[in-house]
Amino acid sequence: MDPRYPIGKYTPPQEATPALRQQAIDSIAATPAKLKAALSGLNDAQLDTPYRDGGWTVRQVVHHVPDSHLNAYVRFRLALTENQPTIKPYEEARWAELADAKSAPVAVSLALLEPLHDRWVRLLRSLTAADFARTFVHPEHGVRTLDWMLFLYAWHGRHHTAHITELREQKGW
Repeated sequence: MDPRYPIGKYTPPQEATPALRQQAIDSIAATPAKLKAALSGLNDAQLDTPYRDGGWTVRQVVHHVPDSHLNAYVRFRLALTENQPTIKPYEEARWAELADAKSAPVAVSLALLEPLHDRWVRLLRSLTAADFARTFVHPEHGVRTLDWMLFLYAWHGRHHTAHITELREQKGW
């Protein structure tokens, strides 16, 4: 198994069905609780352990999730209210090196993630198939649909939670 991708690389489904969308929304809804459970009982030394050689620490991973999901939430809103907007990528690796990502208590990001996901999931549950077909331009990926982003972020939460649970298993924490 590649420790960078403990649940495999992101692959969107061949077809976005209502059932698959519901599963993805449920996964996004569950992310804050699953991430919190994965962190339960870890001390600062464990939080400052990289999940793989050359990788981010657990703390950086935790702070990355709301950074990324805040961007995704805004991207959804832009695509729903503008005609094929071009979204702005960000340098996630550089964000992870900022002082708050390297040292803030993980409780801060967990507290941010819960209401963010509450709002996001409310929005997602209100969307129609036509809404999920709306497009945006990602400078690195080209034209994408909101379906593509929905499935990406359902994967993203599971992906980073698995970084933590796999490290815990490997270390016997």
